[in-house]
Amino acid sequence: MKDQQKNKVWFITGASRGFGRVWAEAALKRGDNVAATARKGESIADLKDQYGDNVLILTMDVTNTEQVNAAVKQAYEHFGRLDVVLNNAGYSLVGTIEEAAADDVRALYETNIFGTLSVIKAALPLLREQGYGHIVGVSSGLGHIAMPVIGYYCSSKWAFEAIHESLAAEVKAFGIKVSIIEPGAYATEFGSQESLKFAVGIDEYTGFKAKFVEGLQGIKRGDPQATPDAVMALVDAENPPLRLNLGNQNLSQVRAAYESRLAEWETWADIANAAQGN
Repeated sequence: MKDQQKNKVWFITGASRGFGRVWAEAALKRGDNVAATARKGESIADLKDQYGDNVLILTMDVTNTEQVNAAVKQAYEHFGRLDVVLNNAGYSLVGTIEEAAADDVRALYETNIFGTLSVIKAALPLLREQGYGHIVGVSSGLGHIAMPVIGYYCSSKWAFEAIHESLAAEVKAFGIKVSIIEPGAYATEFGSQESLKFAVGIDEYTGFKAKFVEGLQGIKRGDPQATPDAVMALVDAENPPLRLNLGNQNLSQVRAAYESRLAEWETWADIANAAQGN
């Protein structure tokens, strides 16, 4: 069976705010069906009031594997199929590499990486049985460029990118597509206290962090409500890209980063080549 269904069935994590909420509503407005998940089901209960049987509200914490397995199964059985599995849940850890405690880093990865993997692993047997489906992961422009003070968050997105790139090659033969959405800076709730966790500070970094935060305040942020058309084009495409930038900032930043890396590698190429040994 082809995945060019007239009305798609979505499974969306982190649907209570930010892009998850925006894209869930956009899908519902165009007549799609959405299994919307959030840690607190009441935070998305209003979607049921607005869209009735087109939406299934599920309380789910992505770090709870049993909840994830049950929610994916329930969504599949309720709607009869899953066309788009959208992993959006995630948060950022604010702190320098030295400041962040190991437990804080583990907790970040439990949500941003292992939570995502739990959803993917729960969905894959169902998508294979269908013979189609589209796994979509929300990364960031920071999946290619690391910044100070949020280095651990950046590292989670670099891992996220590699996992999805490998996955795309592994599941292609099953008719399953994989895409990574890479938003730039947007005026979402991602910068709110619910989406940030702060490491215990070390005095020596106070000035550095203050300057970094001041620099972030000058960044022009995109309008989240301008993004649904791009996301719908992605999930409706017969041959969607592995990576989709959102916004007009990422490409220039990534291009500059890779040009710098290539130039540095070229500078050290003789030494690197000599290390081959034969």
